[in-house]
Amino acid sequence: MTVNLEIRAPYDRVLLSTLPASTEIEVEAAFAKAYGLFRNRKAWLPKIERIAILRRAANIARERREQLALQIASESGKPLRDALIEVDRGIDGIELSVETLRHDAGHVVPMDINATSAGRVAFTQMEPIGVVLAIAAFNHPFNLVIHQVAPAVAAGAPVIVKPSQKTPLSCRSVIEIFTEAGLPEGWAQMVLPLELDLVGRMASDARVAFLTFIGSAAVGWRLRANLTPGARCALEHGGVAPVIVAADADLSAAIPRLGRAGFWHAGQACVSVQRVFCANAILDEVVDGLAGVARTMQIGDPTRMETEVGPLISHAEVERVGNWVARSGARVASGGERLGDSTYANTVLVNPDIDADVSRREVFGPVICVYGYDEIQAALAQANDLPFSFQGAVFTRNIDTAMYCYRHLDATAVMVNEHPLFRVDWMPFAGARHSGLGVGGIPHTIRDMQTEKMMVWRSDALN
Repeated sequence: MTVNLEIRAPYDRVLLSTLPASTEIEVEAAFAKAYGLFRNRKAWLPKIERIAILRRAANIARERREQLALQIASESGKPLRDALIEVDRGIDGIELSVETLRHDAGHVVPMDINATSAGRVAFTQMEPIGVVLAIAAFNHPFNLVIHQVAPAVAAGAPVIVKPSQKTPLSCRSVIEIFTEAGLPEGWAQMVLPLELDLVGRMASDARVAFLTFIGSAAVGWRLRANLTPGARCALEHGGVAPVIVAADADLSAAIPRLGRAGFWHAGQACVSVQRVFCANAILDEVVDGLAGVARTMQIGDPTRMETEVGPLISHAEVERVGNWVARSGARVASGGERLGDSTYANTVLVNPDIDADVSRREVFGPVICVYGYDEIQAALAQANDLPFSFQGAVFTRNIDTAMYCYRHLDATAVMVNEHPLFRVDWMPFAGARHSGLGVGGIPHTIRDMQTEKMMVWRSDALN
């Protein structure tokens, strides 16, 4: 019996569409098709064809920019103004895949440098790793899938995508765009299983060569533990982004950046500003400034261009965020209340308990916690006292302070006078420890989806 999944707008629960859930038989058919394509080397897509498909896909997405953005806003709750940026970023990601494919290849291996290597030349080339299984999150439903599908197409690897059950429409659109761009059947497929057990069996399938997962740490590490020997993976789990604001920081530049990066997409971003460690000498000014940003950003219907902050993805998430705030032990400088079933006020908390959920776990809601410090070493110690390590930031005019924080922050990237939400898709983007495994970013993902194959030639003519 076919089971249909209802996709409802998180803002007002309006029914957007229904999609049939994938059965075990349909999942198996997708794997069989993808694995069959990979094992048949005559069916592999040459680079010239992959480049043409990617270019056409970028053009199709560009033509449908407004339609795709409205779909993102409707199903994920991301404000339309930011959804348009997400589509633009996805198009850029497709084009970046072309650039990477045109410029990154294998390399020459030095030979003829000792007696053993005399009379030989060696070089490497890149081949697709095999079937890619991509599991995506809800918060960037178009661009996250682009980050998984476009690199797979560039690498020449067949990809099976399992999107979030909350946001499958954008994923379906990505698959349709690549199909219209000329990608042959089976090279990019979407499956929508509802049973967690079936998703787990997908990840442990021996035909999976590479798993790319974006979601919670609990699920990601469990899936990784069940991978078959030899399968690679990249996991992105998010963090609890620390920011150091020194006494000499330019607050006129820092406060608007921090406020927007904390409340953007209602805080539903893996490196959203969550913990701000602020010198006590400027604590009141920073708190008042962030509270002012919180109060002025317009919250509401994400499909309207004037909306700056939309809903959380579900009513249950609104309830959870409210409970965390209520148990934080903090002074509430702004917000701290639900505005409706789907929205929560932009919230600034001052000196929450260090053991509270808002201090130790990823809020994934519109909440910024501000902690005062007298000595920067104490702030860094508290910032590092978590099992997460992702992007962090420091605001200061002093180069030594910036370098000190860069050296001592537990982070895979440290932004100076910029918020930790900053990202461009050609830079490495990686979480360490509980925050993830491997390196994201289009060029890095393409390399992960390939194997480097060497050829060695021996010739007497070289002696």
